[in-house]
Amino acid sequence: MAKIVVVGAGFCGLSAALALRQAGADVTVLEARERVGGRVEAYANGLGEIIDTGGQFICDDMPEVMKRARHNGATLVESDFSGNYVAQPETSLQEAERARAGSTALRERMNSLSPDDPSLSGMTVADWLTLQDDPDEVKAAFRTMIEGLWCVSLELMPAWYLIDNDRRITNEVGELQYSLAGTMQSLADQLAEELGASVRLAEPATRIEHADGGVRVQTDVACYEADAVLVAVPPMTAQRIDYQPPLPPRLAQALGAWQSGAVIKVLARYARPFWREKGLSGMVTWREPSGLFAFDSSRDSNHAQLAFFIGGPLAVAWSRYGEQAIRDAAKAKLVIALGPEAGEPLDMTIRNWTDDRWSGGAYSDVIIDMAARDAESVIRAGAPPLFFASSELSPSFPGYIEGAIVAGRRATTGILSMLGDID
Repeated sequence: MAKIVVVGAGFCGLSAALALRQAGADVTVLEARERVGGRVEAYANGLGEIIDTGGQFICDDMPEVMKRARHNGATLVESDFSGNYVAQPETSLQEAERARAGSTALRERMNSLSPDDPSLSGMTVADWLTLQDDPDEVKAAFRTMIEGLWCVSLELMPAWYLIDNDRRITNEVGELQYSLAGTMQSLADQLAEELGASVRLAEPATRIEHADGGVRVQTDVACYEADAVLVAVPPMTAQRIDYQPPLPPRLAQALGAWQSGAVIKVLARYARPFWREKGLSGMVTWREPSGLFAFDSSRDSNHAQLAFFIGGPLAVAWSRYGEQAIRDAAKAKLVIALGPEAGEPLDMTIRNWTDDRWSGGAYSDVIIDMAARDAESVIRAGAPPLFFASSELSPSFPGYIEGAIVAGRRATTGILSMLGDID
């Protein structure tokens, strides 16, 4: 029976491990943290309620994660976006809608171009935006949308990269359509339960030695021999592992083409959904400062909650001030947008992902090397018997839980092809 080590127990690694086991392989999963889930996690807030502090939202247009949720009997909680949204700085609904519609049209205009369009050569998203004739408020809305989603400065992101990624995010219903009543973390836990003792927690892979005879993975506590290894962590995390012999130069360069984004997630729990009493949806978008976004993430009428995200350069700046300062700043922003009741939460949970040791600083890593057009394909090809997979490399929904599952399963194809009959 072929032995395979999977490095990383996020949705990518867990999905790959299950597929490999079903194919007859002897699989060991090594996870650096003391939990599974990667950029999905759940902790108790100050009220003792278990809440998602990492990725949590899915929609009907994400077939793999929806299939898994239903297979595990998870209860879907539909997001409530009824009511008016609020734009900041304060403006009329008509002006806010014009800016929102204009930014959406601007994004569609960009996506009408091919990633290979010669006019994009050497151009960042910020460069491209400067060349557009749209009003300043439309450009500001576009910037906050993209920096809020991708969590990096537009000055760093190649225009071709944003276009290529956007084309792989194909949902027609909003990606915030559902969360899970039992937390998204519980879904990762259930995947791990199916693998049982094969999942080894608190064992970060520090060194991988690969040769024609197989692969050896070293952790702080043990050494694992394998016929193949799948490194199922983000590119920025994968490049920090010590590979012996060193990775082929082209592969090492491809792994080095990325930068982690930055995001801070704030969950503000209230006694009641006061915003609904005002005819508001709880959704707030900020044109200035860029990268702020809030919305209603209540589980039900007894669990009123707003999710407030700080993304991109602003998250990096805010993270320097400490947790209490972030809490105070978030509260102040919400009070201006939604009224004094926003300043009286029952609890406010801060999850600062900007310097997370094992996942980088946001939902996904982003290519910032303008010339790294083939980075994803080079990483996916790997250096057999050493393979790589992550949500960033997915052909669909990169940066999402859906993408992680797709990428993990896709990676098993190459591994199984190399190993042949593994029974």
